[in-house]
Amino acid sequence: MLTGKQKRYLRSLAHHLDPIFQVGKGGVNENMVKQINEALEARELIKVSVLKNSLEDADEAAAAIVEGTNAELVQIIGHTIVLYKESKENKEIELPR
Repeated sequence: MLTGKQKRYLRSLAHHLDPIFQVGKGGVNENMVKQINEALEARELIKVSVLKNSLEDADEAAAAIVEGTNAELVQIIGHTIVLYKESKENKEIELPR
C-alpha cells in the first residue's frame, strides 16, 4: 500500500502525463488489462481515461484494472485514473519513505 506522501509524489509525477489508454463502450476487458499491465511494467506510472460513452464509471473501471493488474490506484480525477505499479525490469521511480 502507498502512503499519503508517496501518493502525493506520484500525483506530482503524473501531472504532465497524457492518458495512454481509453475505456470506452466495451468497458474494461481482459485484453485491455493485459496491455495496461505491460504498460505499467514499462512505465510504472500511467493515466487511463474513461470515455463518456463507457458503461462503467471511473471508480468501477479503476477497480477492475487494479484487480486485474495488482497496480496501486494513485487517484481518480473526473474521468482520469492514475495507476502505479513498481516495474520488475525497468524500475525508475524512487518512492519517498
